[in-house]
Amino acid sequence: QVQLVESGGGLVQPGGSLRLSCATSGSIFSVYAMGWYRQAPGKQRELVAQITIDGHTTHTDSLKGRFTISRDNAKNTVYLKMNSLKPEDTAVYYCNTRAPNAKGLFQDYWGQGTQVTVSS
Repeated sequence: QVQLVESGGGLVQPGGSLRLSCATSGSIFSVYAMGWYRQAPGKQRELVAQITIDGHTTHTDSLKGRFTISRDNAKNTVYLKMNSLKPEDTAVYYCNTRAPNAKGLFQDYWGQGTQVTVSS
């Protein structure tokens, strides 16, 4: 059973910063890529950033320069640092990995989500 445990969301003023964390087991973290997605009210879930096991990162073009994904291999944790936050960044942020299930088939696994609200 793959578990992804997120933390770090909250209410922040425009221009502020937050860092989200997502912890999982070492057996997952050391083998599979990790990612962050977000879903705003009334919108589809969208990719924010991904990071491979060797640290190669991809970020959604519109968020480059403000959002940064990183990982701490010693803590089996992936982070999303968000700077210069805007009201349109308000969403539920989800941690994600794609790993094999009990039948050996790859599937997406999701954390419970953490709410980020950007408002004055």
